[in-house]
This record gives sequence, structure tokens and C-alpha cells, in this order.
Amino acid sequence: MTDVRNARPDSDRGRRMSGIGRVLVTVYGVLALAAVGRSLVQIVERFHEAPLAFSLSALAAAVYVVATVALIRSGRGWYGVAWATIVFEFTGVIVVGTLSFVFPELFPEATVWSWFGFGYLFIPLVLPLLGMWWLALHRPARGEADAA
Repeated sequence: MTDVRNARPDSDRGRRMSGIGRVLVTVYGVLALAAVGRSLVQIVERFHEAPLAFSLSALAAAVYVVATVALIRSGRGWYGVAWATIVFEFTGVIVVGTLSFVFPELFPEATVWSWFGFGYLFIPLVLPLLGMWWLALHRPARGEADAA
């Protein structure tokens, strides 16, 4: 008889893309789409009004897209990319969020990360914390190669 208590999923992806992991990836994907859409509209229509804010929105969008892909993909390399993007995201939220309160004149228009993600219901502040927690619990197995 097989002992299912010691059975491991076939891959890192299988472990990360189940349960709450699916929800996390879905929220990252939705946030990525929202940030890409917002930044494109801002840059195309009004870039001259707030170039710093709109550039930061585009940077946030790119980070969310890469983080989403990295969370979906398996392997140690993608795991590292997921950590790097999520830590970068969290740092961006903290720095831009703080600057938007201390020096509001730097941000005449809101970014995704302004006021710690207020315009997105603080999801940009909470999501990287959940992402780091999830990644810490779901490390790739030793010797697991990157998926093609």
C-alpha cells in the first residue's frame, strides 16, 4: 500500500498552483492587467502631466506581469524571479507610498503604488506579503530543474 503522507506532487508548479496559490496567481494576473491598462491610458493620453507617476505605473505593471509568469512557472530559476519581483514590488509600494504622503507634489497623479495602493484597495501592499509567505512555504524541490 502506498503511503500518501510522504507523497510529493510531481513538480514545484503542482505544489504552488493549487488552492490559495491559484487565487494568488489570479489576483496577480488581474492586477497586472489593471496596471497595464491604466499605465497605457495614462502614458498615451496625459504623460506630460505627470511623467514620474505614469512611468512608475508602467514599471509596476511590468513587475506584476513578470511576477505572475514567475509564479505560474516551475523550477528554481522562476522561483528566484518570483522572489525578486515580489520583493521589488513590496519595496516599490513602501517607497512610493511613503513618498506620496511626504512629498505629494512628486505625484500630481496617482500611481498603482501611491498611498500604499489606496486606489487598488491596498491590494498592492498586501499582495506581496502574501506572495512572499506563499513562496516561503513552497520552495522548489532540491535538484528540480527549470521547466521549458
